Amino acid sequence: MMAVRVQTADFDLSTDIAALRAQDARIGAVVSFVGTVRDMNDGASVAAMELEHYPGMTEQALEKIVAQAGERWPLYGALVVHRVGPLAPLDQIVLVACSAAHRGEAFAACEFIIDYLKTDAPFWKKEQTPDGARWVDARVTDDAALAKWANG
Repeated sequence: MMAVRVQTADFDLSTDIAALRAQDARIGAVVSFVGTVRDMNDGASVAAMELEHYPGMTEQALEKIVAQAGERWPLYGALVVHRVGPLAPLDQIVLVACSAAHRGEAFAACEFIIDYLKTDAPFWKKEQTPDGARWVDARVTDDAALAKWANG
């Protein structure tokens, strides 16, 4: 199963992981990452966040990232669920989960997908702070995390 979903509704981690495993006895490892909304960013409190995207373009970009992970590692499955719309602190934003025969491949693929998602997926984040709304800029640390995958 290689799947991508972009949605406003929350996701259920246990349900999605169970679907990824789906009675596949070849799977020896499932690795997942869940990103959540923080109440602080760049020194300011965050009361809310809104994620915007281009429908169609976003899913295509995510599918390309997942396909690249599948070309690098022998995965049995990968799932990316990314929320859009208004979110509050503690809300889940993103789920990345990968299944493989061994943990090394599952960990590497999961990290690869989230690193590419943070830099190459067409999402725009706007935070509500005490000083008003602000767009969230790309981080140097995200670019540095992506750079480690360039030679592999």
